[in-house]
Amino acid sequence: MSVRTRVKICGVTDVAMARAAVDAGADAIGLVFHEPSPRCVSPEQAVRIVASLPAFVSAVGLFVDAPRERICDVLRAVPLDLLQFHGAETLDFCAGFDKAFVRAIRVRPGVDLLQSSTELKAHQPLARGLLVDAFVPGEHGGTGQSFDWSLIPESLRPEVVLSGGLTPQNVGAAIRAVRPLAVDVSSGVERSRGVKDAGLIARFIEEVHLADV
Repeated sequence: MSVRTRVKICGVTDVAMARAAVDAGADAIGLVFHEPSPRCVSPEQAVRIVASLPAFVSAVGLFVDAPRERICDVLRAVPLDLLQFHGAETLDFCAGFDKAFVRAIRVRPGVDLLQSSTELKAHQPLARGLLVDAFVPGEHGGTGQSFDWSLIPESLRPEVVLSGGLTPQNVGAAIRAVRPLAVDVSSGVERSRGVKDAGLIARFIEEVHLADV
């Protein structure tokens, strides 16, 4: 029996792109609260985007080594469903907001994903998953770079959120190779840096559904 792969469209910056993601079948949209990113949104923008989402589509807030007060300010303003941490945050820090979260790990040889998963599970029920992304020095996601999927231990693959260089052209192969819980895409569905393309989003999600068959 095939399991449906969940899809998150990350780096959404306006209501139109949020609706395009929803209409194409996305399970979640990602809102970036990391100012160096071209996809960063203000709390005011995020409120408008979240208000446009229908029931059962999750709003995920992405942070990179943000101060605790910054995250608390966003949470007071924006009704996020999930937090996503992409920096060097400790798991105790990630779990300190009484909010479900996922932890991103940038994969390269020598990174122990099994140990990371074990440590994450110690913080359940708030800890909801491990997102695996490409390692690019000085970057924290949205790079368009992929990584060697064989570095993901087979026993861990059904639990991970797969990210890093995914596009409509390769997401089918990625799903068939890894069979992850979910896929997370940002730059792979953009027509220019930070600008999402509705057609690419639709094609991406269509390829995910085809790979699930």
